[in-house]
Amino acid sequence: MQVSFASKRMKKDMANAAAIGKRYGELAKRIRMRLELLHHVDCLADVPVEPPPRRHMLTGALAGCFAVDLSGNWRLVFRPDHDPLPLKEDGGVDLSKVTAIQIVDVIDYH
Repeated sequence: MQVSFASKRMKKDMANAAAIGKRYGELAKRIRMRLELLHHVDCLADVPVEPPPRRHMLTGALAGCFAVDLSGNWRLVFRPDHDPLPLKEDGGVDLSKVTAIQIVDVIDYH
């Protein structure tokens, strides 16, 4: 899957293992694992919904985004990077057609 970043700062923070470690400390290893997973799958439907990654759709202020678990309450948040967004007939996102995402943030939104 194609992975891009929502900001120049996010791209810099995710540039390599050292940058991730400097910015995110103890979360760095899990961030690298989730980024590797996201890079290696063909589409969003291939990201497991079971832990440890636990892909899930977000609601509220983060509606339209998805997340994967990092640790405790920490999540790697991303959104499909398609225009237009691939939808199913029922209006939901067609995860099998989402082949590009944009990393939005690493946050504890709980």
